[in-house]
Amino acid sequence: MAQAFHRHPSSSLFATDGKPHPLQDTLMAVTLVLGALAFITAQFHGLHLLSSWAGLVGIVTGAYGQFVSVTTRERTFLIIGLGASAVGFFLGMARGGLFGGLLG
Repeated sequence: MAQAFHRHPSSSLFATDGKPHPLQDTLMAVTLVLGALAFITAQFHGLHLLSSWAGLVGIVTGAYGQFVSVTTRERTFLIIGLGASAVGFFLGMARGGLFGGLLG
């Protein structure tokens, strides 16, 4: 008799194992928030310090999140956050950098 496929009721389409991943989910959320912050603040020339630092921290948390991620859902949202963080970081660096005007 064939075994029916049974999905855990609380799992989404991409969280295929049905287990909780608090560290990975926290890294994913932090990376998304920092990516959004870096991307949005990079649109304003005077906020280059915030965009470059938020982007740098977002890149680091996203890279570590990719290293420890377990599910496709985590990896997908980490890549989105990493991309936004990188754009914000690079635009912030182009407009004044991490310490622009504060040192030297």
